[in-house]
Amino acid sequence: MLVWARQIKAGRSLIGWEQYQLAVKAGVGIATIRRLERMSGPINAQFETIEKIRRALESAGIEFIGEPKPGVCVRLESVRGP
Repeated sequence: MLVWARQIKAGRSLIGWEQYQLAVKAGVGIATIRRLERMSGPINAQFETIEKIRRALESAGIEFIGEPKPGVCVRLESVRGP
């Protein structure tokens, strides 16, 4: 479950994406990604925006794990081929 702002940056870092790549893959503005990654704590955004980001990261192999609580709970499922 994508709940904490730091999960976005952590997930993006695990797959080696720049902010603009996540923005394009998620179909949201780069300013949105930048704003969300500057937050600390729960994500403050529209549900639809969070879902787009979550789906983009999960399609690249990121899995959000654990309970929705402070901390970053993500992992990379596996390295995918080309």
